[in-house]
Amino acid sequence: MGKKAWIWIGLVVAVLLLAELDVCCGSMWLVPFGKWSPIEEQIVWQLRLPKMLTAIVAGIALSVSGTMMQTLFRNPLAGPYILGVSSGASLGVALITMLGAGCTMLGAGGTVAVAAIIGSTGVLLLMLAVARKVRDNVSLLIVGMMLGSIAGAIVSVLQNIANPDALKLFIVWTLGSLGSVNGSQLAVMSAIVAVGMIIALLLIKPMNGLLLGENYARGLGIKVETIRVWLVVATGLLAGGVTAFCGPIAFVGVAVPHIARGVMQTSNHREIIPAAALIGANLVLACDILCSLSTYPLPISTMTALFGAPIIIWIIVRKKLDD
Repeated sequence: MGKKAWIWIGLVVAVLLLAELDVCCGSMWLVPFGKWSPIEEQIVWQLRLPKMLTAIVAGIALSVSGTMMQTLFRNPLAGPYILGVSSGASLGVALITMLGAGCTMLGAGGTVAVAAIIGSTGVLLLMLAVARKVRDNVSLLIVGMMLGSIAGAIVSVLQNIANPDALKLFIVWTLGSLGSVNGSQLAVMSAIVAVGMIIALLLIKPMNGLLLGENYARGLGIKVETIRVWLVVATGLLAGGVTAFCGPIAFVGVAVPHIARGVMQTSNHREIIPAAALIGANLVLACDILCSLSTYPLPISTMTALFGAPIIIWIIVRKKLDD
C-alpha cells in the first residue's frame, strides 16, 4: 500500500480508538470493551455515547465548513463563523435566555437550540441575499463581518440589561458544550449536518476550479455566482447546525484545513474534504477527552483554542517568513 493509504487507515483507526476512549473517560472510568454494570451501561447510553457522537459530528462539520470558506475567500484565516452564522445563533440564544420569561438552558435546552437555529438561519438568509447580488468575495466577507458585529452589539446591549442568572446561562452557552446534546437533539443536528455534507461533496469539483481563480473557473464553465451561494448554504447548515446545539466551538474550522493540507500534501478537495472531516473528528474527540480528565470539566472551546490558536500563529508567522 502507498503512503496515503496508510494515512487514511491511520485517521480512521484513530477516530475509532479515540471514540472508545472518550466513552470510557469521565468522572467514572470505564474499562474499554469490558463488562459494564447496569449503572455503567446507563451512563454510556444516556450520557457518554451521545457526547462522543456529538464530538465526531461537530468535528466533521466545522472542519469541512472551514475548508469551504478558505477556498471561497482564498484566505488561510477564514473559518466557518466568518459569515456571521455564530453571531446570529448567539443573538437568538441571547434573546431567549436574557429576555425569555423563565427560560433556562437546563429546563428548555430545546428552546435554546431552536432560538440558535432561528438566529443563524436569519443571518444565513441575509448572506444568501447578498451573495446573489454581490459578485466580489471581499465585499461578501465584509458584509458577513458587519452582520456579525451588529449581532454582537445587540448581544452586548442585552448583557447589560439582563439579570445575573440569565447572563450566566448565556455565557455558559457561549463556552460550548458537547454533553448538553441529548439523543433527539443529536438526531436533528446530524440530519442538518448530513445535508450540508452532501452539498459540500457535490461542490468538490467546482471548489477545485475556484483554486485556480474565478476567471479561470468561469472559463471551465463553472457558474461562480451559483457556486458561491451553495457554499454559503452548506457552511450555514454545517456551522449553524453545530452551533445551535453545542454553542460556538473555536478554532477547529480554521486550523484543521491547514493540518489536512499538510498531511495530504495536496490542495485537491477530493482528498482535503474527507481528510479534514477525519482530522476534525479526531481533534474534537481528543479535546473532549482532555476536558473529561480535568477535575472540573472544562468547556470544549477552551481546549480547542489551546490546540488551534498555536496553529494559527504558526500560519501567520510562516506566511510572513515566506513573504
